[in-house]
Amino acid sequence: MKERLEALRQAALDELNQVADPGVLNELRIKYLGKKGALTEILRGMGGLSNEERPIIGQVGNEVRAAIEAVIEKKQELFIRQETENRLRQETIDVTLPGTKPETGAVHPLNKVIEEIEDIFIGMGYTVAEGPEVETDYYNFEALNLPKNHPARDMQDSFYITEELLMRTQTSPVQVRTMKAMNGQTPVKIICPGKVYRRDDDDATHSFQFNQIEGLVIDKNIRMSDLKGTLLQFVQQIFGPQTQIRLRPSFFPFTEPSAEVDVTCVQCGGHGCRMCKQSGWLEILGCGMVHPRVLEMGGYDPNEVSGFAFGMGVERIALLKYGIDDIRHFYTNDLRFLSQFARM
Repeated sequence: MKERLEALRQAALDELNQVADPGVLNELRIKYLGKKGALTEILRGMGGLSNEERPIIGQVGNEVRAAIEAVIEKKQELFIRQETENRLRQETIDVTLPGTKPETGAVHPLNKVIEEIEDIFIGMGYTVAEGPEVETDYYNFEALNLPKNHPARDMQDSFYITEELLMRTQTSPVQVRTMKAMNGQTPVKIICPGKVYRRDDDDATHSFQFNQIEGLVIDKNIRMSDLKGTLLQFVQQIFGPQTQIRLRPSFFPFTEPSAEVDVTCVQCGGHGCRMCKQSGWLEILGCGMVHPRVLEMGGYDPNEVSGFAFGMGVERIALLKYGIDDIRHFYTNDLRFLSQFARM
């Protein structure tokens, strides 16, 4: 049996020394050292040996196993080293080649405008208030002096979830919620940014979902002149110090008196062009003094306090500020359009 073991060692070492492939090496390991391998097969015959021969043959068997395993281990290390060297040669990076500039993100133009508007009003002492986009009919309409079946609701055709729940059509409900939370305390001085939803067909100037920012001020002796001064300061900071405003009488159920606000055309400076249809003015927002009934439903006595409110579409401001002709550019994720604002 000793001679068989020595012959097995020699045969195994001869084959292993010729191996040049990791797969073949694994096959030879199984062939000689596996559970059904040649070494195991020989050592099974130790049961027929005498007590004196058994330890001698066991020692020789262990030496044969150790010799074969040592060669296999060296071969495995060689193959790993060769594979590493091959990968290094194949994956070498030429550091002299021009680099590829990584793509970096940027703030969306609408978010830029929202942040700019917020900064302007925060600088005037306002705080930012937010509320739910899924609103109740009460907060979205009734508490704003728009009872059920009021014809003015038709201007805000809505996405209803149930008869009493809908996607808000304006951020005005945040004003009502803030008034109720204040429990009649003054002053109230907030702006309310957020998404709103209306059943509009998408075109160059309309979208079923858009961003709106509304403002609300309530205190003693608030006048229309305070509203006009606030809006003048705002438009001059957003469009430039040369910008002027004018107020045209209008109607909103939640303000009285109400007005539409125009600014001097951002393209021609008020001289008249195609953009302003030769009028020199562009409409940007609506405003007015808070209706007494809205004050009452918000928990305030209209004989003691007064207030003003205004609301603007963020997309409208962005269109004018950046000279964009189609609101849909903001939502189509076209990098050719969006990348222009990364440097602003």
